[in-house]
Amino acid sequence: MKLTEARIDECHRAVTRFVVKGLHPLATVDAPEFREMIKTVNSKYHAPNRDALTNRLIPAWYGVEKSNLISDLKHVSKAAITADGWTSSSQDHYLTVTLHYVREGQKKDKVLKTMAVYESQTGTAVAEEMEGILEEFGVKEKVVAATVDDVAVKKLDIIKFPCFAHTLNLGAQRLYNCSTISKWTARVRSVIVWMRRSRMAKVVLKEKQQLFGLPQHMLLLDVRTRWNSLFLMIERFSEQFPAIQAAAIDPRLRKPMEKDKLDKISNQDLRKAEEFVLLMRMLYTSTLAVSSEKSPTCGQILPILLKLRKHYTKQADDSAFTRSIKENILNDLSNCYQDANIQAFLEEATVLDPRFKSNVDNTDIWDRVSAAAVAANTPAAAAEELSEWGETRRQAEKTVKVEEEDDYTPPMKQKKTALEELFEEEDSELLSVLQKPPVSIIQKVNQEVQLYRSLPPIPTKDSATLWWWMKRDTLPMMSALAEKYLCVQASSTPSERVFSTAGDTLSLERSRILPEKANMLIFLHKNT
Repeated sequence: MKLTEARIDECHRAVTRFVVKGLHPLATVDAPEFREMIKTVNSKYHAPNRDALTNRLIPAWYGVEKSNLISDLKHVSKAAITADGWTSSSQDHYLTVTLHYVREGQKKDKVLKTMAVYESQTGTAVAEEMEGILEEFGVKEKVVAATVDDVAVKKLDIIKFPCFAHTLNLGAQRLYNCSTISKWTARVRSVIVWMRRSRMAKVVLKEKQQLFGLPQHMLLLDVRTRWNSLFLMIERFSEQFPAIQAAAIDPRLRKPMEKDKLDKISNQDLRKAEEFVLLMRMLYTSTLAVSSEKSPTCGQILPILLKLRKHYTKQADDSAFTRSIKENILNDLSNCYQDANIQAFLEEATVLDPRFKSNVDNTDIWDRVSAAAVAANTPAAAAEELSEWGETRRQAEKTVKVEEEDDYTPPMKQKKTALEELFEEEDSELLSVLQKPPVSIIQKVNQEVQLYRSLPPIPTKDSATLWWWMKRDTLPMMSALAEKYLCVQASSTPSERVFSTAGDTLSLERSRILPEKANMLIFLHKNT
């Protein structure tokens, strides 16, 4: 039986999806094993070759998905972006821009473009490249903020947030420059390096782990450029300390040179390790919180900073080791987000996040939120409404003189029916309700703000975007305003996650892929 055109197209899409989503080399479709497999499954189907896949099927699929995304983005009112740069194995520099918005209570993340850049990455050049991407997808006027790491986007005419995860990591990096901490970590690191390199040490350590009932984990080594690696190294050292100490006195490891290394560790090192883990765990957990894929919105930045500053405030009974750690971390955290515009935006984002609104009780912030809600619903009429209200009030205060010479004819009273006389009180109450003046936009916003403030906060495990979607009928204007803030990311990790896919797409085996094809493959892999 001959295959229909629809069936052939369906099979072509399956093969294309297999290559793109599975990150397989494009030459896979030309491999004899692959074609033999297709022939075994259906001998009447002829799979496309690499040329058809590269020049026809993948561009066609990309064109359809890109058009669908542009159509969907027409219904988006506010969005935010993240951006970061990356260098491939062939030393080509790429810029990735991701878009984030809220749709029906769900946070949506889309990769707009991964483009190769060959110009010097000055602020003007990066701004022009990013503006071109936003215009291409029709969202330039809808983007309210950008979360970036080290991309020079100062020329971009929107609010720019430094990546909070990188900010926390820089605080942890300060510990490498503290002599008290760096000398101690160097001693611990030397022991771990030797234990990892010695074959006999690995055997002995595993035996001691079994003896003490410890998890059979490998010792970790820190890498300065890797997030939280110092914390993870010390945490694993603290966990395995009994096994390490027991291995140090094992006769098989008591050679003079080895003994000098292993005798360096003591119970004092364990005490310091436990203090270090206790202090740095909150910083580690905070980094994970703002780097997660679920809900790392900018509304959680200030509450996390507040907890961290309180945690790293020095106490009278702190040891010298603890004080040195706290001092280095706190000095770095105290300089975060000092720009007035960024600070104001983060404050408003915090009060509009139902998980953290109780952390802020500043009247000025709530007034700014109310003004923003009024402006968002009536951007042109807000000022007019205020002026009209003032004019009406002034007119009411004037005394209207009635000229005596005017003839006045009182209206004739109509006789009420029996039913009207019976329900006269009810009709009067109904008439008084109907004759009430309409509520202004300002009054509606104030009512919604008061209602929102009276509602209890929600647990941090719940979704803030979904909560506002459920309240869209009760708090329509506040709900619309909240989308502007809840779409802004706390960190630039969404664009950095793209580089994992980009690294597989532009691997050593696929390093000759053109930048245009690489963008198509990454776009399809992340957005479909």
